[in-house]
Amino acid sequence: MRVVFFGTPAFAVPTLRRLVHDSQYEVVLVVSRPDRRAGRGRRLAASPVTQAATELGLRCFQPPNLRDPDSRAPLRAVAADLFVVAAYGLIFGPKTLALPRLGCVNVHASLLPRYRGASPIAAAILNGDDETGVTLMLMEAGLDTGPIIGSRREPMSAVDTTQLLTRRLAEAGAELAASVLPRYVAGEIRPTAQPTTGVTLTRPLTKADGWLDWSLPGQLLDRSVRAFWPWPRAWTTLEGQTLQVHQAEPVPMSQPPAPGTVMADRSEFLVACGEDALRLMRVQAAGGKPLGAADFLAGRRDESKMLGMTGRPGPRPPLIVAVDGERER
Repeated sequence: MRVVFFGTPAFAVPTLRRLVHDSQYEVVLVVSRPDRRAGRGRRLAASPVTQAATELGLRCFQPPNLRDPDSRAPLRAVAADLFVVAAYGLIFGPKTLALPRLGCVNVHASLLPRYRGASPIAAAILNGDDETGVTLMLMEAGLDTGPIIGSRREPMSAVDTTQLLTRRLAEAGAELAASVLPRYVAGEIRPTAQPTTGVTLTRPLTKADGWLDWSLPGQLLDRSVRAFWPWPRAWTTLEGQTLQVHQAEPVPMSQPPAPGTVMADRSEFLVACGEDALRLMRVQAAGGKPLGAADFLAGRRDESKMLGMTGRPGPRPPLIVAVDGERER
């Protein structure tokens, strides 16, 4: 079976590798987003999928979009039976969807219809869910609205970050595709429509999402730190300078002082929240390197300070929005 694989971040790489090493499939083309400038040197860097395709000796195509005929021409030329998509980064239009004989399938990092859209993993952590999963769906013109071919559940822990959970879901997605795709292709599985209740939509993350609002409960701020790692990273300000929070944990406190108040000694960095407190365990000041709490506090004055007094970003829409399933479809 001739397959074109679409993907960009590390989440997609295990599925690509699984397809390449399965004799049922011939990956005739890999499509990924164009190289981007990254790092302090702002050098062009290939996506993880492009790097994996090069390593595997596969032909890679990196169009800026799929809207014009020239961008779709290489897809049409390979006469693929199936398009397999995992976190590619562009929505397919009707002309792209119509190209493969057996349609386009997508590995999505949530249990649809929950958390459609760009940030399903961060959303599950931020929402305090006990489990999430991956879904293999048949793609259509709507955003993650297509009928479900199969799904797999994944338990979540109280220390999961987006980075850790992404790794597990990437492997789960690859295993799901490997086990379900052959049955779908053989006609043994009939995709089922997504439920019209419980539909939620997530948007792309922005730098402002990492802002820690100390008036919120410590439990929620702990989830924010984990949801926004490794990007955009949780952050606040200290004496007018940005302070990233890489690792933290909630601490019960019956009567905390004003939100944002620092309660620190030489080894512990506690910050009062709207409810309870948050223990900052690893932080990074602007222009500095990541430090544990004890190292960061060493040599600092003991007097109380306030976090988040300046630098608050403007209003932003919620990350998770409940959607009327019938209207969305």
